[in-house]
Amino acid sequence: MTVGTYEVLLSEGAEQDLESLYDDLAELDCRANADYVLDRLLEVVGSLISFPERGTYPKELVALGIRDYRQTAFKPYRVIYRVMGQKVYIYVIADGRRDMQSLLARRLLGV
Repeated sequence: MTVGTYEVLLSEGAEQDLESLYDDLAELDCRANADYVLDRLLEVVGSLISFPERGTYPKELVALGIRDYRQTAFKPYRVIYRVMGQKVYIYVIADGRRDMQSLLARRLLGV
């Protein structure tokens, strides 16, 4: 396992996920809670700068024999990413209570 500094990059889909999560929370709850959740999620994302391999493999992908992606979380929200060289690509930031199997199949596998 490599410990060092990685570049963390959000895909367009992950950026849209953050915006949607924020907007939904601000509308359904309040802006203060939306700010809090967004801050925590950005901390989780920022923590991937060092030692991103610590994340677990998403069980939905392991069931398909795929171990290219990892995840970390601020429950119930999951951050799905892939480490390639010194770069961490974040593909999905979603509420883990959703149908993650379908979301991951669409977003990561193009199914």
